[in-house]
Amino acid sequence: MNKRDLLNFTDVSRVEMQAIFGLARELKRKQKQGIRHELLRGKGMALVFEKPSLRTRVSFEVGMAQLGGYAVFLGPTEIGMGSRETPADCARNLARWVDIITVRTFSEKVIEEMAEYASIPVINALTDLYHPCQVLADCLTLIEHKGKLDGLKIAFVGDGNNMVHSWIEAAEKLPISFAMACPKGYEPKAEIVSQARQNGAQVAVTHSVEEAVHGADAIYTDVWASMGQEMEAQRRAKTFRDYQLNQRVVAMAKTDAVVMHCLPAHRGEEITDDVLESPQCIAFDQAENRLHVQKAVMVWLLNGFKSSKAKGLKGRK
Repeated sequence: MNKRDLLNFTDVSRVEMQAIFGLARELKRKQKQGIRHELLRGKGMALVFEKPSLRTRVSFEVGMAQLGGYAVFLGPTEIGMGSRETPADCARNLARWVDIITVRTFSEKVIEEMAEYASIPVINALTDLYHPCQVLADCLTLIEHKGKLDGLKIAFVGDGNNMVHSWIEAAEKLPISFAMACPKGYEPKAEIVSQARQNGAQVAVTHSVEEAVHGADAIYTDVWASMGQEMEAQRRAKTFRDYQLNQRVVAMAKTDAVVMHCLPAHRGEEITDDVLESPQCIAFDQAENRLHVQKAVMVWLLNGFKSSKAKGLKGRK
C-alpha cells in the first residue's frame, strides 16, 4: 500500500472523511468506556513543532499512547529547521526511526518537503495555510450536536486564515455550505475559494457579518492575529472591531445555532466572554474531539480502516 499523508483535504475523499468520523466516534466510545483500543501498538510518532501548542501536542501524545504507541516531541530548538537541518534531511532521518510524523509549522513548503522525502505518513498539525485536523474535529462535534452534517450552514466571522482555508476545502467534500464575513483585504486566498467553487462547494465570502451569519447553524471565529502576526495585533484589533462574535451577532443566526472557536480565545476581542461561556458554545467539545479524530487519522494513515467498522454519513456524491 502506498503511503498516505494528511497535508490538506485535496486528496481526501468524502468517503474517507466519513470513515474518519465513524472511526473517531467508535474510538471515543471505547475510550469513555475504558475499553482498550491499541490499534497502533508499538508504533512511534515524531512530533515536529515549530509553533507552541496546548491542544495539538497533548491530544496527539495522549492519542498515540491510548492507541498503544509512543510519541517523541521535537521542538524548534531540537531540530533548527531550515538552519541546522533541512526539512528533507529531517524527514529522511525520522523515517528510519518512527512510523509517522506530525508537523506543526509556519510554511507550507516545510511540510510539503517533509512529505515528499519521508517514506512514512506525514500529518499537518497546523501551517499558516491549513489546519485540517481542527476542521475534522469540528465536523465530528457538529455531528454530535446536530445529528448530521447534511445541509448545515457554517458561518465564519473574522480573518481569512488557515481555519477558513480548511473549511473551504471541507465544503468541497461534505454536504455543508460555508460563508465568511471579513474586513476588506482579509479575505481567504482567491485560488482556494475558486477551486472549491469549481468543485461544487457552496462558499460565500462577504464583508457583511449579517449576510454571512443569517440562517447559520454554526457561527465560528478565531483570533484576529494568528501566530507569527503578533506585530500586527494592534492594527488588526482596530480593523476587526466590527467582526466580534457577540450576542448581537449570535442573534442573527438560527435560534439553535452553536458557537464554535478553535481556541485559544482572546476573550473580549474576537469573542465576548458571555458568548464563549454560553450554553450555545461548543468550543471545549471541539477541543476534546481533537483527541478522537486524530487517533482515527493516525489509524487510517497507518492501518487503513480494516481494523474498524467505521460508519459513514449520508452526503452528496
